[in-house]
Amino acid sequence: MTTNWISAGLMADIPQRGARVVDVAGLAVAVFRTSDDKVLAVEDRCPHRGGPLSQGIVFGTSVACPLHGWVIELESGDARAPDVGCVRKFSVRVENDTVYLDAGATVTA
Repeated sequence: MTTNWISAGLMADIPQRGARVVDVAGLAVAVFRTSDDKVLAVEDRCPHRGGPLSQGIVFGTSVACPLHGWVIELESGDARAPDVGCVRKFSVRVENDTVYLDAGATVTA
């Protein structure tokens, strides 16, 4: 796998328990920040009906889709049982308060 780190903005650009959307070669990627400042990134599309996960409610390291309430585990990209499905996840890193997203290597859950 190759890496292609791109800036997803400053940590301050992502609200705690919220997200911002970054375009990666035409794919919307939701970059989330948990209440304890952990940063996680997944495709901004719920596996159920395509809802924008970036607009969901973040709790712990999960997000509830705003359309039908499916819960997606941000660390794995998997839907929480009893729902079944997954979203692509992306590696992230934070350096000097800047969040970087690896646009070269998507991780399939």
